[in-house]
Amino acid sequence: MVRFVTNKAAQYLVVLLVATTLNFVIPLAMPGDPLKALVGESLFQMSAEQKARVRAENGLDLPLHRQYLHYLSRVARLDLGYSYRTRQSVASMVADRLPWTLFLTTTSVILSGLIGSALGVWSAWHRGQRSEVRLLVTLLSVQSLPAFWVAMVLIALFSVKLRLLPVYGAVSLTARYTGLPYVADVLRHWLLPATTLVLVTLPGWFLTMRYAMLNTLAAEYVRVARAKGLAERRIMFRHAMRNALLPVVTGFMLGLANSIGGATLVETVFSYPGIGRMLYEAVLLRDYPVIRSTFLVITVAVIVGNLLADLSYPLLDPRLRRPQP
Repeated sequence: MVRFVTNKAAQYLVVLLVATTLNFVIPLAMPGDPLKALVGESLFQMSAEQKARVRAENGLDLPLHRQYLHYLSRVARLDLGYSYRTRQSVASMVADRLPWTLFLTTTSVILSGLIGSALGVWSAWHRGQRSEVRLLVTLLSVQSLPAFWVAMVLIALFSVKLRLLPVYGAVSLTARYTGLPYVADVLRHWLLPATTLVLVTLPGWFLTMRYAMLNTLAAEYVRVARAKGLAERRIMFRHAMRNALLPVVTGFMLGLANSIGGATLVETVFSYPGIGRMLYEAVLLRDYPVIRSTFLVITVAVIVGNLLADLSYPLLDPRLRRPQP
């Protein structure tokens, strides 16, 4: 087990180095001049000497290989630099935004995973029935809908027409709630973006659980359990569903990590103050330190999620603990 963990950790360290290198290179390929983010519209009134001084102050005049080594050394020290736009520490900006993204994505993944898995179990158990076919067609149709379209429909219905839910931010800017009123206000702002994420990710959980259950129901031990005369409910929960949960549990860890980056579109539509919204704003303004740091946070989250998924396999499936011949 120790050797397995060591090998996986070494593999993911290589992946992290490659991803970090891409994080450095990709913003450089973007069109536009980062000086505009640094000095604003006054860029067009600056002389060549003034522009050169600003570039030197921010390390933009260094050769690429020196900029890269400087970037790696800062990442190793967990120094994410300062935003070109706000001159704030990027680490503090990430610390302010990340909890909102984690709250939104974690709750959404848990809800979609639970609902999708329950529907997948029911669908596999009632395979071929008319109600099961209708459910399958409905969720496949939902899966084809773009996330931004689902978000706009929810906004039009619940915010514009019914005026039930807010459409902007994570808390009310003009109100100074505390205690339970503050929690209620956060939940009201959370409901629409979370519903969007649940709707667009639920079909994936449903199909994963349905496929795993169908494979499990065809297994020999399920036929033996039926031959012994065990109750159908016990066969479904004690034998079929428990063994079908392996890909779902590991998929949850991957889904949680991937959702941190995947929530960018939803956070942008609802102006939710998370990591995704910060990345969108940084890309518009060519704010290199924020772009690189946000990509780095998303990359680390995905790598950690994959590592936890790999480590969970031996814990969930005892067969994988046996030494290979």
